[in-house]
Amino acid sequence: MPLEIKTLGIQPYESTWLAMQRFTNERTETTPDQLWVVEHPPVFTQGLNGQAKHLQAFALQQDIPIIQTDRGGQVTYHGPGQIIIYVLLDLKRAKLGVRDLVHRMENAIIEFLSTLGISAEARVDAPGVYVNNQKIASLGLKVRKQKSYHGLALNVDMDLTPFSWITPCGLEGIQITQVSSLTHTPDLKAAQQGLIKALSHQLQPEISP
Repeated sequence: MPLEIKTLGIQPYESTWLAMQRFTNERTETTPDQLWVVEHPPVFTQGLNGQAKHLQAFALQQDIPIIQTDRGGQVTYHGPGQIIIYVLLDLKRAKLGVRDLVHRMENAIIEFLSTLGISAEARVDAPGVYVNNQKIASLGLKVRKQKSYHGLALNVDMDLTPFSWITPCGLEGIQITQVSSLTHTPDLKAAQQGLIKALSHQLQPEISP
């Protein structure tokens, strides 16, 4: 069953999160899996493992909302110029475990970045994708009754300043990078399509072109 792709543009974080929950709760055994492609206005999100100490005092003084969410992981930042793809899969039907899904999502980002001439890698100790030990993409998932939601965020061409106001993903001393700092600034829509293609290939290699 092919993945359904929904390109949503710029959407508020909280309403999108609630829509993911609703989709997951209401889906049936025959509901197609979906990828939601979106950008969010500036927002900090705190995962289930998030610790208050990772939100520095300066972050609390900004006019940026801080939302406690139900994904795994710790605090991160979302903003315009970042590609976010939410991965809404029936893991039982896909015969995927959570760890395998994370691995495939990381590989999709690495595969896409390679088309831009960027060499990236995953780390065993910290989910996400890294270029020269700098983090370029974050992952966070929620699995309920073997159905996944939330997903990945790839920094493409954005203001990275708010990352300096937090401890991103709880990783002390980690530096954040983005595609536009490593190569020519790509067209965001073209980059979205490239990442969708790579993710579809990793999740459904048997039907991807």
